[in-house]
Formats: sequence, C-alpha cells, structure tokens
Amino acid sequence: MNPLSGFPPALVRRLVIKVGSALLVDPAGEVRVDWLRTLVADVAARKAAGQQVIIVSSGAIALGARRLKLPKGGRGSLEDAQAAAATGQIALSQCWAGLLDQQGITAAQMLVTLDDLENRRRYLNASATLERLMTLDVVPVVNENDSVATAEIRFGDNDRLAARIGQAARADAVVLLSDVDGLYTANPQVDATAMLIDTIETIDARIAAMADGGSASGMGSGGMVSKIQAARIATGAGAHLAIISGKIDAPLSHWANGGRGSIFLAAQAKGARKGWLAGRLTTQGRIIVDAGAEQALAKGNSLLPAGVARVEGVFDRGDVIDIVAQDGRVIARGLIEYDSVAAARIAGRRSEDIPALLGEMPRSVLVHRDHLAMI
Repeated sequence: MNPLSGFPPALVRRLVIKVGSALLVDPAGEVRVDWLRTLVADVAARKAAGQQVIIVSSGAIALGARRLKLPKGGRGSLEDAQAAAATGQIALSQCWAGLLDQQGITAAQMLVTLDDLENRRRYLNASATLERLMTLDVVPVVNENDSVATAEIRFGDNDRLAARIGQAARADAVVLLSDVDGLYTANPQVDATAMLIDTIETIDARIAAMADGGSASGMGSGGMVSKIQAARIATGAGAHLAIISGKIDAPLSHWANGGRGSIFLAAQAKGARKGWLAGRLTTQGRIIVDAGAEQALAKGNSLLPAGVARVEGVFDRGDVIDIVAQDGRVIARGLIEYDSVAAARIAGRRSEDIPALLGEMPRSVLVHRDHLAMI
C-alpha cells in the first residue's frame, strides 16, 4: 500500500480538498447536507491531527439556479450563470461556515478569478492571504468568482483551480473528490476491462490518453482531462495530487482506511516564479522551435532566435508565451523579450544578426533561462 494513501497528516502538512458540484448539490438543487456533514467531520479530524486544510468548493451556480428557477442548471447563458453564482454563493458559504462552526472551526471565504492567479502581483496577494489564514487556524473555502468571470477569463472547472490554489498556498497535496475513484486505463462506465492505476509517477502521453473529457453527472464542468491538467500543475509545483471517490460518506476517512484512489506523485518543485509560469493556464502566443533548441532548453539554456522555426500570435515584450516542439508539444513557458513583430523578424537568425534586422539589439535571447519554465 502506498504510504501516501489517505494523505496522512504526518506526511502531508497542508492539504487542499476540492469538492465538485455533483457531490455537494443533489439533482433538485439542494445541498446534500448529511453527506457534507461527514466530510466536515473528516476535515475536523485532520485538523485535530495537525493538518492544515483548504477547501475548494463548487456548487454556487447549481444552488443559485434552483433559487432563481433558471433552466439548464443556470448554464443556459453567461448571464444566467453569473446571476446563479451571485445568488448561490451566499447559500454555499453559509452552509460551509455553519457546518464547520459546529466542529469549532472558523471558515473564511475567498472568491478568485483566473486573472487573480495569472497576474503575478495578484497571485502573490492571494498566496499571502492563504498563508495568513493558515497561521490563524482558519479553513479557507475557495471558489471561482463566477459572478464576474467570462468565458475568456474562467478556469472552467475547479480541478485546475484547486491545483493553482495548492500552488499558491504551498500545499503538500491536493485531493480531488470525484464521481469516480481514480484514473482508469479506460472509461470504466463503458469498458468492463478498465483497471485503476493507483500510482502515477510521470504524466506522459500514455497517461494523458486515458482521460475522458465528460463530466458524468452533467452538473459539473470537469472530466478526467481537467483532472490530469490539474495533476500537471500540482505535481509541477511539488505537491502530490489524488483522485478519489466522493460518492460515499466520510470519503477522506474511507480512503485513509484502505479505500481506492489514484495518486500522482509530486515532481521536484520549481522555484516560486518558475512554478507560477509553468502552472499558468493562459498565454499570449506560441514560439515553435527546432529539435536543437528543444535539446538546449532541456539542458537549462535560454531560447535563442536561431532555434525558432516560426512565431504565432500577437504579443508584447514581457507577455507569457508557450514554447512548442515541432510535433506540437508545449515544452516550456516563459516571458518573451521581444514583441511578436520583432520576434518574427529575427526568428531563425543568429543573435549577432539582430542589430542589422532591427536597428538595435536590446537583448540577445528571446526568452532568458531565468524567466523560462520547462513543462
């Protein structure tokens, strides 16, 4: 048995727990209070054992849609989703605060948008807030601020939000409570031969191919694809990530006592700035590089113009861009030293050619290794 199974407090000092809509809200749009009470009891037991806990909770849109009598669970339009979220968030926070208070635990609410964690300054502010709440022995309950988010600036699911919160909070592990009990070799709902993978050391193409994009309940917005994306973010930040079933009472206790689950093992943590870069979900452009540049980057070198095959997108100096291999894999992410027009003009050329091409040579590299994170 994996010693990390259950994410015991002795090995995991700080834990992020993500709770999906389908677990928290029933099909009629009501909170599953009896089930939630068992989860809160799990949280209380872990805090008593010395583990710090952060909760990332879905459910605001589903709760608000019922109260406003909106069709399609409040997801019929962006305006409906925003109105449902604004209404449901009050009910959601009251529910969490009330149940945690019954266990003698103080709750705090944090609402974030994608921009809050993609912008470096606001990311650091969120990180500082989480750190202070931990020192005050508070359980933060985090949700995406869907009342102001738009399609262009949304996480889209709370799996990736949980991973980014784990990164910002410097958590040791993230657990995604799901409608499935882990990652299978195939979709277990349609393939009887599907087998659970209990430990994943590396997220390679084989692991990514096992993902199924649908949300089984139809209530949430994430499937196994989003969970693997979340695992990439969390493990890249030095945190383990587990997928376990939340369909049973006291799911954390059940898992700790031998229940099934899949654990993605943490990679060696990047520095704080590079971890933030690697975990970003939005970029402003793409630089496609040749095989030689890919090898050089893997050795820790900067990206030189000579290794660039082409430039895609419109971006300014200082924007975050993806660095892409010839086969389409995103291999790195970094802060670009030139805007897209200048980058395209010097692509494939030697650094010493830059003055003749641009009339100046402010920088000899496109992306400096200090501002570059391998994916």
